[in-house]
Amino acid sequence: MGLATAELPLRDAEGDLPKLKGDKTQFTSPPLLKGARGISIQKEKTKMSAKVSIFDTTLRDGEQSPGAALNIEEKVQIAHHLTKLNVDVIEAGFPISSPGDFEAVSRIAKEVEGPEICGLSRVLEPDITRCWEAIKHSQKPRIHTFVGTSDIHIEGILRKNRAETLKMAVDAVTYARSLCETVEFSPMDATRTEPSYLYEVVEATIEAGASIINIPDTVGYAMPEQFGKFIHDIRANVKNIDRAILSVHCHDDLGLAVANSLAAVKNGVRQIECTINALGERAGNTSLEEVVMAIQTRRDFFDEVHTDINTKEIYPVSRLVSRLMGIVVPPNKAIVGSNAFAHSSGIHQDGFIKRRQTFEIMNPEDVGIKESLLVLTPRSGRHALKHRLAELGYEVPDEELDKIYERFIAVADKKKEVHDADLEAIMQDEMRLVPDVYTLEYIQILSGSRTIPTATVGLKRNGEIYQEAASGDGPVDAAYKAIDRITGVTAELTDYNIQAVTQGKDAIGEVTIKIRGNGRIVVGHGASTDVIEASAKAYVNAINKLIHARGQS
Repeated sequence: MGLATAELPLRDAEGDLPKLKGDKTQFTSPPLLKGARGISIQKEKTKMSAKVSIFDTTLRDGEQSPGAALNIEEKVQIAHHLTKLNVDVIEAGFPISSPGDFEAVSRIAKEVEGPEICGLSRVLEPDITRCWEAIKHSQKPRIHTFVGTSDIHIEGILRKNRAETLKMAVDAVTYARSLCETVEFSPMDATRTEPSYLYEVVEATIEAGASIINIPDTVGYAMPEQFGKFIHDIRANVKNIDRAILSVHCHDDLGLAVANSLAAVKNGVRQIECTINALGERAGNTSLEEVVMAIQTRRDFFDEVHTDINTKEIYPVSRLVSRLMGIVVPPNKAIVGSNAFAHSSGIHQDGFIKRRQTFEIMNPEDVGIKESLLVLTPRSGRHALKHRLAELGYEVPDEELDKIYERFIAVADKKKEVHDADLEAIMQDEMRLVPDVYTLEYIQILSGSRTIPTATVGLKRNGEIYQEAASGDGPVDAAYKAIDRITGVTAELTDYNIQAVTQGKDAIGEVTIKIRGNGRIVVGHGASTDVIEASAKAYVNAINKLIHARGQS
């Protein structure tokens, strides 16, 4: 049939695409921001909503991300998780590119059930044959073939003319269709292709048997308004376009891949090619999690379409892909970043506590994240602190909150972020059963390898501050001797234990001691990011208990 066999670059193929299928399962759109828990995502049967198929190319275009590397077992593992996500198509790889890629695609085609399994090929007979050999064992195979159609690609890569390129595309689709029932065709660099020529190529490849036409914005060049009109014009000028599903494959070079994909949906596209975590060549591809949640969350705007994605699997598969590819998800990444459902501003935290929808338009549980986070920082207010303490089981009366808050701010200024374990330590130190006779106001230590350790301590009692200084075998011993001089209490230290209750170099240290005095043994606790201060607090706490016990005897 005269199909081209000339060499074309393997790794310059960014115009991959998927296929869509009709589905009767549809969504209705609840009122925006209605409900105590934010927007509820519910599937319902309607007759108004069309399905947008999700074509996942994480294992093909996503793996082309610089620094990404997956072995065969890892690719199969991700493919199985993509079935849990309920994607419609998995583009498993580029079979002719390497023996390893061929084996991975073959394994996925044989083992993974549910989605269509797609392989990519250039418009060359050896590519298409190899692709079919890899995917033919799938219950739902798809061949995806592509060729550059912009003059930049035709002249710069193919070294051919438009007529020759058109023939290559038609011959490739015809041959692929003779092997596989479902064929997708992509005119690579479509957004920089002369429109009339693009219409000609699309019409001819549909006539040759392509049931999915994918429109790639291969270099991320389009603007959303422009791209929407571009799709509209294709539908208006290709007379047989109704015989194919229209798809898009957008790159993020200008940060517009998601916006362009959504603009395309509003103009009739019913398949989106995308990747987990927006991975892909250069700046990456359309983010699966972002387009899916945009359609789900803004159902008032996208009331004519839905996807069948199991959104609760979004975060788990994001973590899996990140871990296996070794590419960290930025904390500010929409939907799946560690900060996506975290609140640190005092104003935001207060609003979130009062009514969740004030600062959240999605429920974290809907994307597989356990819960939103109130990140306690120096910017957090009293309401956020009290709320978190209540969740930890501490009911703090309003009259005591100021004292706890001052201590919290002191820790937050040092650590910048206060964790639950920090709060536990603070509360154990602050919420005492025994009234404070003495409280530690300040401590100053002079110590070093050639310096006699000396401590100056100030304790408050009945509104007055008492100060003493002492030297000792070490800074803790010196501090304890200074405290003994102030309180006049003589006690024997029988046990001393210190442990980090939080992680990091600025972790809170908790000191627990036992002292014996007047035949009694009492336990003291103290906590601080400064272990010497924590030790002094523990000793003062124990002395207060000893004084209290003596008064009760």
